[in-house]
Amino acid sequence: MNGSKFSLRTIGLLLADAAIIYGGIILALYLRLGVEGSAYQLNERNGWLKISLATAVCVLIFYFYDLYDYTVMTNRRELMLRLVQALGIAWALLALVFYFVPPLLLGRGVSVISVPLVLILLLGWRFLIHYLMGHPEIGEKILVVGTGQAARDTAEAVLERRDAGYRIVGFVTENGIKPNTKIGETTVIGTTDELDSIVLKEKVDRIVIAVRERRGTFPTETLLKMSLAGNVNIEECTSFFERVTGQVHVDMLRPSWLIFAGRPKETRLKSVFRELTHRGLGLIGLVLSLPIALLTAILIKLESKGAVFYRQERVGKNGKIIKVIKFRSMRTDAEKDGVPIWATAGDDRVTRIGKIIRKIRIDEIPQFWNIIKGEMSFVGPRPERPHFVAQLAEEIPFYEHRHLVAPGLTGWAQIKYPYGASVADARQKLQYDLYYIKNQSLALDLVIVFETVKTVLFGKGGR
Repeated sequence: MNGSKFSLRTIGLLLADAAIIYGGIILALYLRLGVEGSAYQLNERNGWLKISLATAVCVLIFYFYDLYDYTVMTNRRELMLRLVQALGIAWALLALVFYFVPPLLLGRGVSVISVPLVLILLLGWRFLIHYLMGHPEIGEKILVVGTGQAARDTAEAVLERRDAGYRIVGFVTENGIKPNTKIGETTVIGTTDELDSIVLKEKVDRIVIAVRERRGTFPTETLLKMSLAGNVNIEECTSFFERVTGQVHVDMLRPSWLIFAGRPKETRLKSVFRELTHRGLGLIGLVLSLPIALLTAILIKLESKGAVFYRQERVGKNGKIIKVIKFRSMRTDAEKDGVPIWATAGDDRVTRIGKIIRKIRIDEIPQFWNIIKGEMSFVGPRPERPHFVAQLAEEIPFYEHRHLVAPGLTGWAQIKYPYGASVADARQKLQYDLYYIKNQSLALDLVIVFETVKTVLFGKGGR
């Protein structure tokens, strides 16, 4: 997916897929049963609803296969492989449903025709989108004002999302760098004095301002006229970077921007409803995971001596110290000298059972109890140990702001960034955490829950 929760491009792609699947099944129905037979199935046997069910299952499986993530579309072979796999699993699942609930079956032989038909239609549609999105003349053309690190990070973010329809035109310099200078993959195509003519010549759709010091050569009057005339969109790099990547870049961040662009006041009703929803999810999670939890406890006890559960101090909302509960996944002497140590991806302190339960996040199951108690939310920034919080707060600006909301069992950083165990990784995760805090809503929480389910099922993502 795009950096934002659900971009318009993602929603458009999802709706187009649904329409193609729905239309493909109807076409298969007509090819198999003819006009009269199809009309009977559709009108007398609730065929419209049955096709809707099949379409919904397919789209859901596509979502779990990351087929609405534009990074997948950069590789045609990967795209085709995932489409074939996802459609195969969807149809196998539907065949199982039809076997146990025969009235849901559309008609004999329809599935045999619809599977290859829908696959061909989807592949054709997706390859067309791949071509259009990758075409240099199609998409939103973006001009970056500035040549510093913020400008370079912005350009890199755009280049990484070519297949999402973004095109980087180039940099406009304000500090004397000569035109035609190459910075990374992007070229300086002029100075701020030439901004007006560059916008017209290159047919720029959006200007992104990536200049911190806005004095001297900054083209205030030119940008003001463009903004009032409505000829081009003008946006600060902080807002643009956030929207495109789903991160709040700490080096671009100005406190004033965060103050004025922050989320609206949280009403008491909304706050209570959200807390009840999260505690409800925690209770459901605890009940559903009980059989797995019991089996895990037995396996931990059989493998090594020591307690089944592990309680550890973490920093909660507003800096309050809480004790999170986890299944023990490391040796009992993992920190025998009492000094906290970063956990790493291939940590040799992890037991054999620990490797498995950490991989599929079963070790986090006991934290459902922390959620029910109100110490944590289902979704939020992952709570960190006090020792590391003190260290990271000194090295990373705005780090302690992540404690303005309750910590979560899962979070935006966990689904967007791989496993990390360093200050650099913490910095990257903070950028995702700040995005979540700024845009916190029940809708975003549900997106994160769905993404977490996908992450657990496919065994990827961070912690």
